[in-house]
Amino acid sequence: MRLSALLESLLFVAVDPVTPGQLAQASGCPEVEVNKALAALQQDYEEENRGLRLQRRDGRVLLVTNPAASQMVEEFLNLDMRVQFSAPALETLAIIAYLHPVTRAQVEAVRGVDCSGVLRKLLQQGLVEEFDRLEAPGRPIRYAVTDQFMQHFGLTSLEELPPLETDVEDTSAEVAQG
Repeated sequence: MRLSALLESLLFVAVDPVTPGQLAQASGCPEVEVNKALAALQQDYEEENRGLRLQRRDGRVLLVTNPAASQMVEEFLNLDMRVQFSAPALETLAIIAYLHPVTRAQVEAVRGVDCSGVLRKLLQQGLVEEFDRLEAPGRPIRYAVTDQFMQHFGLTSLEELPPLETDVEDTSAEVAQG
């Protein structure tokens, strides 16, 4: 069996995103070879516009359905995944996606208003997660987007987000430093 086919099988049955190291251990192949096979598999999915995609985030890989098929998948599974986001929720999601990981205070510095309620709702919806704690006084929680966020917005990587405008980048750098 080809390594890419074996990796596809392992990713298909994986409940959570896995690291290339975990795939290397399971397949008995060097991690370098696993990374090459994953890249080839990802390229095949994209070039052939197949029904699956490899989603990468924080050094982990997950097999997901092609975002173009989302409506049919939802209908087939009798799901209603359409979620209406308020402007504050979209702003908060965007800040977390671009600056991740980020603290609530950093999000509020960019938005200019309290975002605890919006952040709590995004956590409940599974679009944002507690990433870690900042090594600073009070050890505030830092937040990042989840795989569910990636799937909902049809992203396979955060690098697919459109580039930030210059003034937003300057504000982001100031917030990240302070």
